[in-house]
Amino acid sequence: MKVASIQLEIKDGETKEQRIERADGLLDQAKGSDLIVLPEIWATGYFSFDRYKAEAEPMDGPFVKRFSAKAKELNAYLFAGSFVEKDGDKYYNTSVLFDRTGAIVGTYRKIHLFRYGSLEGELLTRGEDIGVYDTEFGRVGLTTCYDLRFPELYRKQVDAGAKLLLVTSAWPHSRLAHWQLFNSARALENQCFLISCNCVGTTRNVFMGGHSRVVDPWGTVVASGGEHETIVKTEIHPEQVDQIREVFPSLKHRVL
Repeated sequence: MKVASIQLEIKDGETKEQRIERADGLLDQAKGSDLIVLPEIWATGYFSFDRYKAEAEPMDGPFVKRFSAKAKELNAYLFAGSFVEKDGDKYYNTSVLFDRTGAIVGTYRKIHLFRYGSLEGELLTRGEDIGVYDTEFGRVGLTTCYDLRFPELYRKQVDAGAKLLLVTSAWPHSRLAHWQLFNSARALENQCFLISCNCVGTTRNVFMGGHSRVVDPWGTVVASGGEHETIVKTEIHPEQVDQIREVFPSLKHRVL
């Protein structure tokens, strides 16, 4: 299974449309991948809180339609990162996973809204569903950025059958050590593959962390980006999850 994480640079001064066009070109460079992942609220820019409501869209809006078509064009599963979703009078940090035909496999509204130096918790409503869905690669759990600090969410996803964890993110460089730790820990403790996609660049005076990762069920980082825009590509073997869980059955040994 070939995977690609598009570590997109967020540039102040870019419009949403310009950033979407640039991301579209990077997606073309990931052609041939079975699964492609994009970052969190990348089209608007996570820290551009003043643009959230103006650039919010419904689930049947142009963002979803565009990347549905792109998934079909690339014949790939596409975790298109997240966007600000408007539903009635509420706004959500919503990520979308498409299959190879462009059909929506599943959506996830971020459960843990960030409030440290962030207006996300004031502007948006938290989600409730844990976001686990069937794919041709097995059950996949969808999560977003700050969720990484809450291991109970990932445990619930594993209990729902998840074997592959996807993380869309806009994690700052100032807490890079935490990012690296949590990526490995969530994969290791849940004996899952984990694929994360983080932003790079400096936006609204925040230096983004990058270091998007692919981590195996032993907690080993098999591929990683640095601090510049890049596409992290590698190949994984989902069947290894069952093999590792059988050889080292720590999940079966849980008491609490």
